[in-house]
Amino acid sequence: QVQLVESGGGLVQPGGSLRLSCAASGITFSLYFMGWYRQAPGKQRELVALISSDGFTNYAAAVKGRFTISRDNAKKTVYLQMNSLTSEDTAVYYCNAARKDAYWGQGTQVTVSS
Repeated sequence: QVQLVESGGGLVQPGGSLRLSCAASGITFSLYFMGWYRQAPGKQRELVALISSDGFTNYAAAVKGRFTISRDNAKKTVYLQMNSLTSEDTAVYYCNAARKDAYWGQGTQVTVSS
């Protein structure tokens, strides 16, 4: 059974930082593209960042330079370091694993507010 379990969300003030984690099980983690997506209220789910099995990364324009995606294949975990957060980053953040098949985590809420 495949599981992606996100953690690290919460309430943070504008300008602050958070680090999200996504622990995977039930897949050969090192072979999968891993991604973070987010969905704000009333909006469609959007890509935030991707990391390939080889470690190549890609970011949405809105987060480039502020967010960093990384992976630890030994721990089967992908991370999203989020810096300089703004209210526009408030959303539920989802972890995704993709290869020939795709899996989603349950999401973790990130709220940026003073």
